[in-house]
Amino acid sequence: MVRLVVDFENRSRRWWESGGQELWDSIREDFDTHAVLLDDSIARSWIAEAEKVPGWNEGHEYAPHPIRISPVDEDEEL
Repeated sequence: MVRLVVDFENRSRRWWESGGQELWDSIREDFDTHAVLLDDSIARSWIAEAEKVPGWNEGHEYAPHPIRISPVDEDEEL
């Protein structure tokens, strides 16, 4: 399992306005969700689609993408 998280340090709006919002909405559970737990293979597949949306690589070096992958600790309650 991994967590996909909105990276608020990425200030570019292009990805969100070019179809990224709809892609994010397709996996999040409710309107206020800024993180989603997914199986590794599903997350990789989703990221592959997200990379195709214009604006994916327009962030700063410290926040290059609008969504980041975060590992889930084995002892973390899900």
